Amino acid sequence: MADYDPTTYGARIAADYDRLYDGLLETDQAVACLAELAADGPVLELGIGTGRLALPLAARGLRVHGVESSPAMVDQLRQRPGGGDIDVVIGDFADVQVPGPFALVVLALNTIFALPSQDAQVACFVNAASHLGARGRFVIEAWVPDLSPFVKGSAVTVRRLRDDHVSLDVAQLDPVTQRMTTTQVSLRDGEVRLYPANHRYAWPSELDLMARLAGLGLEQRWGGWDRRPFTDVSTAHVSVYRRH
Repeated sequence: MADYDPTTYGARIAADYDRLYDGLLETDQAVACLAELAADGPVLELGIGTGRLALPLAARGLRVHGVESSPAMVDQLRQRPGGGDIDVVIGDFADVQVPGPFALVVLALNTIFALPSQDAQVACFVNAASHLGARGRFVIEAWVPDLSPFVKGSAVTVRRLRDDHVSLDVAQLDPVTQRMTTTQVSLRDGEVRLYPANHRYAWPSELDLMARLAGLGLEQRWGGWDRRPFTDVSTAHVSVYRRH
């Protein structure tokens, strides 16, 4: 995908993002969990997107700031009630600086994997740690890599199947670099739309090592925002890091 860069995903999907993910995400549970972890402290969301988490957190009275690489996603945030009240910096969340400190830094919904290399992901951990107060936490939500659907380096999986909407993920795998080149294919009302979203995936243990390099240690890991246990059959994790 020669024309892909960090803003491509947002530019392609921004206008349809909320509709595509409606009903698929643990938003209410995530907001409740994050609000408790933040207590009364300010929150910094890396990859704030259209404000799915930031807006309800702000509605609870928390001061929320955001970083986002895609101006198109921020445009969608600004159109939502309360979206104009949240401070957002446009830039690379692996290195952009925001005045802090913060009680909570959040990187939700696999966004850590949007960074293209291990070095960039390590830099993101270091950057997140630099924004934390003395007892602050860095929270990551990500899927556990599952390579079983791939046959000869390719896979097609069903994201959503309804009588009025079909959504598929088409992916190619490079296990050497741990990269997936993916396109979400959405078919609705006779219309086909394509949303590219490349990933550099990492297992939870690799993320834990990145945290250690940034001076952080794992405090909690759950299998979801409802704090269910993380087990060998968990398909995703919510990991909470704090300073050693």
